Amino acid sequence: MTRHIIAPQRRHNGKAASPLPSARGRHQFALKADGGTVRFAARTSGYRRKNPIARRPHNAPPTRETGPRVNERIRSPEIRLIGAEGENVGVVTPARAMEMAEQAGLDLVEISPNADPPVCKIMDFGKFKYEQQKRESEARKKQKIIEVKEVKFRPNTDTHDYDVKMRNVTRFLENGDKVKVTLRFRGREMAHQNLGRELLERVATDIEGLGKVENMPKMEGRQMVMMIGPAK
Repeated sequence: MTRHIIAPQRRHNGKAASPLPSARGRHQFALKADGGTVRFAARTSGYRRKNPIARRPHNAPPTRETGPRVNERIRSPEIRLIGAEGENVGVVTPARAMEMAEQAGLDLVEISPNADPPVCKIMDFGKFKYEQQKRESEARKKQKIIEVKEVKFRPNTDTHDYDVKMRNVTRFLENGDKVKVTLRFRGREMAHQNLGRELLERVATDIEGLGKVENMPKMEGRQMVMMIGPAK
């Protein structure tokens, strides 16, 4: 027989208080007799877990493994095996290839997963990964970020200013950067765009062998622009 008892609310300073400090709402207790053992079951409403369980978002993609498959991760029924010395062993099962790798104290690494059957090689995977990371690091060091430097001219640039600006153009090109040559017109100078074009053509002639014109002179608003890239 089970009797359900509604626990009365306590009062504190004339106000109703929760039956338990850690819970809010109405508490229901079920008193059960089971073979002489008395059990109490409590149920609360409005209770919240302090530390919610972390769950992966519903639409989040599953975590994917990166890098080549190694040893037990190779699942193909058959593979084409290359030995530790580079010899072509032939088509074998991954289990047989694993035995050979273990005997040599090395790893079985899948190097061509899209081949039919996949191609695997017996090698020291730790050493292979280290050398691969070293090559990638050296390649990143050799990569140069090409910047675009701007050199500004005026339609009436005199000889001295022209030589100074051309030294800057030469220096930028020698460093492997691109140069954006701009020539701005003011007021009535817009009526003499031919003078600006002749000046930029002179710049293009003076950098022959060191740079090449990528974008011929063209108007952008009130300025004429020409892009020069390094010759190498």
